[in-house]
Amino acid sequence: MSTLLFTLGLVGFFVAILVSIGLHEVGHMVPAKIFGCKVPQYFIGFGRTVWSRRRGETEYGFKAFPLGGFVKIVGMLPPGPEGPPEVERDDQGNKVVKVRQSNTGMFTQLISDARAAEWELIDPEDEPRLFYKLPAWKKVIVMASGPLMNVVIAFVLFWGLYATYGNPFDHKTEPVVSEVLDCVVPYTQDGRACTADDPVTPAKKAGIQVGDRFLSVNGVPVTSWDETTQQIRANADGKVVLTVLRDGNEVTIRTNTTVTALPASPEDPKLVDVGFLGVRATDAGPTTGGPIYTVEQMGGLTKQTVQALGSLPVKVWHVALAVAGVEERAADSPVSIVGGGRIAGEVTASDTIGVADKIVLLVALVAGFNFFIGVFNLLPLLPLDGGHIAGALWEGLRRRIARLLKRPDPGYVDVAKLLPVAYVVGAAMLVMGLVLIVADLVVPIHVA
Repeated sequence: MSTLLFTLGLVGFFVAILVSIGLHEVGHMVPAKIFGCKVPQYFIGFGRTVWSRRRGETEYGFKAFPLGGFVKIVGMLPPGPEGPPEVERDDQGNKVVKVRQSNTGMFTQLISDARAAEWELIDPEDEPRLFYKLPAWKKVIVMASGPLMNVVIAFVLFWGLYATYGNPFDHKTEPVVSEVLDCVVPYTQDGRACTADDPVTPAKKAGIQVGDRFLSVNGVPVTSWDETTQQIRANADGKVVLTVLRDGNEVTIRTNTTVTALPASPEDPKLVDVGFLGVRATDAGPTTGGPIYTVEQMGGLTKQTVQALGSLPVKVWHVALAVAGVEERAADSPVSIVGGGRIAGEVTASDTIGVADKIVLLVALVAGFNFFIGVFNLLPLLPLDGGHIAGALWEGLRRRIARLLKRPDPGYVDVAKLLPVAYVVGAAMLVMGLVLIVADLVVPIHVA
């Protein structure tokens, strides 16, 4: 494996993710500015400032740890029931926000501290520009535009990939025989050599040949491999009449299918008894498609991502067990950005993967990370963008209900009250992220 190529792949992946993070934050910043909010900071990374420049009222820059980014929008949290915090000036004229001390618990104090920190950036002239004063629909646009930017990036990358090379994970199969199996082997032993006890396949007995194209099964026309297999699987052990195209001529073949246990479907591994002929289809290469096909594929990917998020804590727990040496790390376990970079490096440096396939895999990797980032951030939990979106939607709904019922305006939804939830979620995300980073260094997933 070439160290130089590995490094190029690793660095290229990180640069692509940093660009994606930057565009995510642009997605928040642009509508916030359009709607009149004050945006004092736009940064890539966290920690100490490495470089920054001020343009207008916004400071743009990079932080020391490029593992994320942020846009500071003034006035995210509304004041509490007691009103805005008291603001004073010290001897040097610096603003000092007095934090209200709470006797009712740690979380209440944390909320007070958060409100005070928010108010340190607010000047009297900023009052009309505070984020929490925006109409609910504008809040939704500002907070949703970040993760939707990642989804758009994923869409553009997937579309470009599917329209040119095709979908590497969705190959077309033609109803053309590429192999005639010699014997019927149990599915659980697939791949082993035939023995004297294994029955000959119906296809072998009937004289089916490589290159035969199926035209009909028991008089039912077929134009795809899926249609062909549906008819054969449903035939059980009955008689079957096949019409195939061989060397430009239609040939009729009569035989009986046999019954064997196969997975119910590509998505359902449960074994069921079905009709079996004993041929393999011809792989016609990756499926190509345009924007509609891309949307369809991303719809299926959304379902898979949501399911993966639901099982994420359990999978991370098993990754932690793998780090501890208790079990092997599963090949489909989640990876951090470090793991993604390592995979990108191994793909780039591989001697067994062609240049075109390398580009395809790297594009798919970056697109997949962007899509995951977008969907993950839309979860209705603080501190994620989806938590703010949920708060804005609830605010708009209860105000609409109040108007319909001719009741007083219930006011702004105080997301600050959910900060304890945000701290718990944030801590859980931090722990899971650290576990995955350590695992990607200690027990990494390698490209086969």
